Amino acid sequence: MQRVVLVVQYLGGDFCGWQRQATGRTVQATIEDAIATALDLARLPVPERVVLHGAGRTDAGVHAAAQIAHFDTDSPIPAQKWAPVLNRVLPDDISIRASAAVPATWHAQFSALWRRYRYTLYTDGCPNLFVQPFCWHYYHAPLQIEPMQAALVPLLGRHHLAAFHRAGSGRPHSWVQVQSAECRRRGSFVLFEIQASGFLYGMVRLLVGLLVEVGRGSRSPEEFTRIWTEQRRDLVKYSAPARGLCLLRVGYPEFPIPPSVWYDAQPQFCFASLSADSVTTEPVANHR
Repeated sequence: MQRVVLVVQYLGGDFCGWQRQATGRTVQATIEDAIATALDLARLPVPERVVLHGAGRTDAGVHAAAQIAHFDTDSPIPAQKWAPVLNRVLPDDISIRASAAVPATWHAQFSALWRRYRYTLYTDGCPNLFVQPFCWHYYHAPLQIEPMQAALVPLLGRHHLAAFHRAGSGRPHSWVQVQSAECRRRGSFVLFEIQASGFLYGMVRLLVGLLVEVGRGSRSPEEFTRIWTEQRRDLVKYSAPARGLCLLRVGYPEFPIPPSVWYDAQPQFCFASLSADSVTTEPVANHR
């Protein structure tokens, strides 16, 4: 028996989330079925059910640049070969970037020290189909980065964040250790990143929904802080759309796959800055 870790990338738009459900297409079930299919194609024994354990459960529509998962198998397929084996049978919206062997005591969820999410907003007034699947197109009002960043500073540390906890979670408490939170502008895009030991159900999308109110000037950074310190879930009215959220990476004390595979696998959008002098309507001749 060997334990195999996978670095999983997926486009969340057509999935009902990570976790297997009675109905609906999920990432976990799709990969579990692909493992069984790969074993069957190799004419190897297929267990009653292959169980895949993920580092975290992303919601419906949320993407992942480097979700981490593991499963146990007694097949003779080498651990590092599972990535190409699975990619041959997986659909186009899931890719295994790498696979490796880990000790039997290692666990994708319980061995993780932190998870990091990125939320991307597109603020240009003109819609763009090429960024639409991965951004919240927010053009209703200008967003100011300075007050948004100021609102994030008090979040650092261990706090009771019930104001950002959606109903329906089985988690018994709302305490979260926030390790990093930052907001920055990149041309027409606003990027929000947060890293914590763990996340509440719906936490990042609710947090971004309230943070945008600070960026547009309808709430102050002090109001933002007062809402979550007083646990005023009733004042957190908006959840940002799922398509702008991506599980960026997961951190472990020891990990057998190099950072170049998993550390920053989601590209950041940007557009070239064009001056009036650089734009021409005349055809350009090709010279050899």
